[in-house]
Amino acid sequence: MISEIRALTSMAFIRLLSGAIEVSAALIMLRLANLRSAVRINAVLGLIGPIILLSASFAGIAGMAGRVQTPKLLMIVLGVALILFGTR
Repeated sequence: MISEIRALTSMAFIRLLSGAIEVSAALIMLRLANLRSAVRINAVLGLIGPIILLSASFAGIAGMAGRVQTPKLLMIVLGVALILFGTR
């Protein structure tokens, strides 16, 4: 179990990193000015998105693990899994 502030900081850092990756990818797309390359970069971003979601969710769940009842914690994990399943 990690502290709440550490979990919150981890989640925020993961999201900031994700945003930086997205902005960098957009700038690379503009710099290359090639539709085929842009589609490839976009595909890579599509793969990174679920990893970011899982990482941020895991950090939040780890921070709440000691304060949330087990059935509710399982429902949260199931919700994240359903989001991933639903977006495929």
